[in-house]
Amino acid sequence: MGAMKRREFIGGAGSAAFVRHLRGQAKRPNLLFLMADDHAGYVLGADGNALAETPNLDQLSREGTRFAAHYCQSPVCTPARQSLFTGQLPHSAGVTTLRTALANDKPTVARQLQAAGYRTAAIGKMHFNQPGKPGLHGLDTALTEDVVNRRWKAESNPKPIPAGVPGRGPWMPFRVPAREWLNARSEPFARLDFDMRASFQTRLVREYLAANQSAPFALWVSFQEPHSPYDFPVEDWKHFSPERFPVPAPGPEDGWQIPLIFRDLSDEEKQGIIASYYTSARFLDRNVGNVLDLLREFRLDEDTLVVYTADHGYSLGQHGRFEKHCGYDPALRVPLLMRWPGRIREGVVQDLTEHVDLSATVLDLLGAAPFAVRHGESLRPYLTGAAASPREWIFSELLENEECYARSRKWKYIYCSGKRARTDGYQIENPTPGRYQKLYDLEADPGEFTDLSEQHPQVARDFQRKLLQRFRKTHPEASAEPSQGSPADLLDFYLRPRDAAPVEG
Repeated sequence: MGAMKRREFIGGAGSAAFVRHLRGQAKRPNLLFLMADDHAGYVLGADGNALAETPNLDQLSREGTRFAAHYCQSPVCTPARQSLFTGQLPHSAGVTTLRTALANDKPTVARQLQAAGYRTAAIGKMHFNQPGKPGLHGLDTALTEDVVNRRWKAESNPKPIPAGVPGRGPWMPFRVPAREWLNARSEPFARLDFDMRASFQTRLVREYLAANQSAPFALWVSFQEPHSPYDFPVEDWKHFSPERFPVPAPGPEDGWQIPLIFRDLSDEEKQGIIASYYTSARFLDRNVGNVLDLLREFRLDEDTLVVYTADHGYSLGQHGRFEKHCGYDPALRVPLLMRWPGRIREGVVQDLTEHVDLSATVLDLLGAAPFAVRHGESLRPYLTGAAASPREWIFSELLENEECYARSRKWKYIYCSGKRARTDGYQIENPTPGRYQKLYDLEADPGEFTDLSEQHPQVARDFQRKLLQRFRKTHPEASAEPSQGSPADLLDFYLRPRDAAPVEG
């Protein structure tokens, strides 16, 4: 494909020129969708974090567009991933809790691309909660996490590790103290780099690219790093000194809501946890670079749209937490990088964007039909230099705790029914504290420490109305909304976790 002219690329007619350019190509672009697990948007060199060692992601950012204010639809793995894959908010996609399986008849990005003539494949963690098999959710090749793990164990012949390297025990969250399953001693996985699962995934990517040269492909490569226990190989052991990482101090209003499992962690242990996470993120970055090198090796980089993101963010001590499962910005903001040489511009977008926008964008850029049920908008104007319509606020939800969140440039609003005793292990002293709301002025209080909902009741009421409006437009049971009740009562109706069928709109 020839590159677009610069004046077409950056001018006001950039979007129309892009469409003409795409339609004139004999071959559609490939898609390489790279995904991480629990990679927070702030642990990225390109985001201004001097402690993060992410040179490959930083280069990808320089070569394309970075969305600096991109937010997930849920701060928990399965709802976030299936919302992204279906283009629907979690309550409409029918996946609102960790263990729910995506229904087999759901529209997915892969199915839309199949219909447009793409070969579709996934290598790695998709969190479908069912075994991988050809055809699953529109994937011609479904090497999901269960398949990859079986093949890795069966086909690996790991070399012995050097003497003196500590052996880390099995990952047993909530069954052992948090310092153990969060790797506070910052110990490596007991394998060399070549023998790690992520390295094996990269070799599976090589096999796939070598066998798929004749038709456009859409390939999801999803790594499990830097999810706890923050895997990294022996070679990376002790790369980061834990003393380099300051421990975030909880705010004056945080005490009651810090999960019990984190309360006995010492500052030294917290530093070890943070060092482990940063080391795993460094290992993730290296494997992202290895996959991007394969594109160049097979001369596919000029003809491939590359997307990098994560399912959700992660807290590393902010508000006393070492997990996602909450509505603070560290858990909601994720990286989003997109590159397509000569076709999308280089730069940084500061406007608010959401994961459901990404699904619409991929289908738009690759010339596939849009979803019949679409809860996001294409980000193509940002990529081509056309006039964009910025979002005023973003929406996210955590139905495990009957919470929802709204964030504008100035404000963050958190609403919780306080009625549900959560079952995910992050209990507090009072598991059902009753209804509460929080309102933060992000301009004056970016750390989200001081609740201003009582000082600004009208702002809080406005956000309740916004949240209700979004639920009414997208929830499959909106027609059953109670005819009477306060806005908070009606939000409680929508926040109950239940699987649901999609609705139009």
